[in-house]
Amino acid sequence: MNDLEKTDIQLGYIPLLDCTAILWAQHQGYFSEQGLEVTLVKEASWASLRDRMAFGLLDVTHCLSAMLPAAATGDDHLGIPLQTSLVLSTTRAFISLSQQLCYELNIASTDTPADSANKISQAIQDGKKIQLAHVFKQSIHHYCLREWLALANTELAQNYRLATLPPPYMVEAIAAQLVDGFCVGEPWNIQAQIQGYSQIIAESRQIIPEVADKVLATTQEWALQHPNTLIAVKKAIQKAQHDLTHLDRLDEVWKMLEASEIIRFSCSDHLHVESFYKIQNIIRSFGVQKAPQVDNFKWIVQQMCKWEQLELSMADIEQIAQQCVGLTNA
Repeated sequence: MNDLEKTDIQLGYIPLLDCTAILWAQHQGYFSEQGLEVTLVKEASWASLRDRMAFGLLDVTHCLSAMLPAAATGDDHLGIPLQTSLVLSTTRAFISLSQQLCYELNIASTDTPADSANKISQAIQDGKKIQLAHVFKQSIHHYCLREWLALANTELAQNYRLATLPPPYMVEAIAAQLVDGFCVGEPWNIQAQIQGYSQIIAESRQIIPEVADKVLATTQEWALQHPNTLIAVKKAIQKAQHDLTHLDRLDEVWKMLEASEIIRFSCSDHLHVESFYKIQNIIRSFGVQKAPQVDNFKWIVQQMCKWEQLELSMADIEQIAQQCVGLTNA
C-alpha cells in the first residue's frame, strides 16, 4: 500500500448490471483495504465517460470493450490509447423489440434470431419504418445488431441506420415510441419487458462469439504512471467478483443495486419471479472472469473493418489487439 502512486481515485461507471462488482467493492470496503480512497462517478453516457477518462477527469472506468480498439485506430476521433487488465462482463447484451411491433410482425420469444431478423428485414423492405438503437457505435451491441440483421439481409445490415442512446434512456425511448427496438445490457431489457413496452427476442451470445463486453479501462499513460495503484484497484474488484461467484444469497447485492438506481422496478422471488432469477443468474455471471484475451479484441477490430469500412492488415489488427491488453510486439 505504501507504494501506491495515487490513492484518491475517480472511478467512472454507467448504471448497468455489469458494474455490480465495482459497486460491491466500494460497498464492502475492498478499495479501502487496498489503501485507496475511491469516488464512484455515475456517468450519463458512454461518450461522456470516454471523454472524461481520455482527458484525465476519471482515472479508471467501467468501459465498453470496443472503445479500446476504437481509440487505437483513432476511430473515436480522440486517439488517446486505452488499455485493460480486467474483464467485467462477457457477451451479456440482449435485443428487445416493442411488443406492438412483435404483435404486428408475429415475432415470438421462441423465434430463432434468424426468424426474427427475417421478419424485420421483410417488413423494412415492404416500406415499414423501424428504428433500432444501440448504446454506442464502438460496442459489441452495435455489432450484434448488424450480425443479427445480416442473418436475413447483408445489404440491409450494412446500410441500416441505427440510433444511439445511453443505456438508461432505452426504456424511456421505447415507451415514448421513439425507437422500436434496441440492443442493450441488463437490467434495461427486463425493465422494459416487465413494464409492457418491449419483448426480449434474442440474446447476444446466440449471434456473436463469447467476447469481453465491459472491461476496466484506463489510458495507457495512466497505467504506465500508476502500475501499483492499478493493481490495487484490480485486486479490490476481483475480490468483489469472487463474492458474486460464491455468495450463498445476493440479497444485500440486490439492495445495493436498488439503492444505486440500477434496478428501478419491483422484482422478487414472488413478483416477476422468472425475471428475478434471470437477473440473479446474470449477476453471478459477473463473478470471476478470465484475463483479457487478445483474440477478443482481434474479433472486435475485425468487426470494425467489416461494418465501418476500416482497412487494416492482419498485422495491424494483431498489434491493436495486443495494445488493448497492454502488450506489445517487442
